[in-house]
Amino acid sequence: MLTLADLFEAFTQTRPAGAERIAIPQVVIDSRQAQAGSLFVALKGEARDGHAFIADALARGATAILAQARAEGLGPNVRLIDSNRPSVAGLQPSPSALVPAVFVVPSSLRALQQLAAFWRRKFKCQVVGVTGSVGKSSTKELIASVLRQRFDTLKSEGNLNNEIGLPLTVLGLNAAHQRAVLEMGMYALGEIRTLCEIAQPRIGVVTNVGPVHLERLGTLERIAQAKVELVEALPADGVAILNGDDPRVLAMQDRSRARVLRYGLEPRGDVWADEIESFGLEGIAFVLHRGAEHLHVRVPLLGRHSVHTALAATAVGLAEGLSWDEILRGLQDVSAQLRLIAAPAENGATILDDTYNASPASSLAALNLLADLSGRKIAVLGDMLELGEMELQGHQVVGGRAAQVVDLLIVVGGRGKWIGVAARDAGLAEDKIFFADSNARAVEILRQVTRAGDMILVKGSRGAKMEEIVSPLTRSTENGAAETNGWRGP
Repeated sequence: MLTLADLFEAFTQTRPAGAERIAIPQVVIDSRQAQAGSLFVALKGEARDGHAFIADALARGATAILAQARAEGLGPNVRLIDSNRPSVAGLQPSPSALVPAVFVVPSSLRALQQLAAFWRRKFKCQVVGVTGSVGKSSTKELIASVLRQRFDTLKSEGNLNNEIGLPLTVLGLNAAHQRAVLEMGMYALGEIRTLCEIAQPRIGVVTNVGPVHLERLGTLERIAQAKVELVEALPADGVAILNGDDPRVLAMQDRSRARVLRYGLEPRGDVWADEIESFGLEGIAFVLHRGAEHLHVRVPLLGRHSVHTALAATAVGLAEGLSWDEILRGLQDVSAQLRLIAAPAENGATILDDTYNASPASSLAALNLLADLSGRKIAVLGDMLELGEMELQGHQVVGGRAAQVVDLLIVVGGRGKWIGVAARDAGLAEDKIFFADSNARAVEILRQVTRAGDMILVKGSRGAKMEEIVSPLTRSTENGAAETNGWRGP
């Protein structure tokens, strides 16, 4: 467990007597989560400045603070340590003389990253980094499930995949961990390189390159340039695991010092699959190939696109020397399903809640899953954000596919309207398309049109807040939690 001595060593290159006896059980960036012994990192955000909440964190029991300014009103007993001019000589050996400690640093974000890199170097744990435009979270989950069959494995939780979240995950490492699976997201060039400097991955997985964050990076080529930073960071004795069905990802093999394993749906892959069959909410089946070996596999993953998720996790298992029995056991873990949740709704319908986020690729995958299900098919589709110059085209492609799949289509928002228009142009009858100007209006329409047995897909970007559609319609249990069938999709 992290101790106060580790903080002193990371920021002042000293370890005062007694500091090793002060445990830091938790690192937080929200003062409301601080408790006895916490390290609170005061970050400056777009909306709020964490430095305004240092006193609150101390009042809740925080032992240490990372701050990039000398906060006011902290009281007389706070120990200020300036990382630029550390003065720890003469500190009392008594632990009580060392806390609460406020480490004043040039950048609290950079200090958090510095501390995580320092902590990472203390452990021999091997790291798997996972990046990609779509599917990296579900891939991360399934890889962790596979590795857990043999190794004590840490993984990124939730969306802790950026310059703040990944360091927080790394600070959870302990001596028992043998493997860590870390998701790596990005908004700009250089960010994945920074994450790799912290995490030091030995295995890197790239799922795909698509128009997610295109608004920020401008072109698909620049997105690929950002993703390849993971491949370039791998050591010569590492393994790059690449989606061979994505030409931009496959091209990354030329940028790797590490050994390359390719996965996909073509026999040229090192690990590949064919004879794919979807059983709707009951999972998928396929034949898994590696060289002359082939296995008939059935797993509780939703949608044909999930074969790529299974193949990536399989490739990691093989790279780590796991047996087929261990790999196949890991692929059976339904907790790896993160995104799409099937829940009973009003009027006897079923809602497929895929409101976590949306891109053209993930929306097409969700529609393909809907196509495999029985019952009348309804899709509620909203805005997809950060698509840049592909914004109109991306929505139109989704609308064209929706016309082939759904019986009824409800579109929400200004960009969602493009989906509806494209669906109409692709042949979906006009009286089967509903244009809603708000999530509340979409709920009203659904209550009017749904009936028992309907399958209702709800999907849009996070900014569209389409969980506001799901929440009023899902049936609640006595304890207030929505009943689900336990299946979760990417």
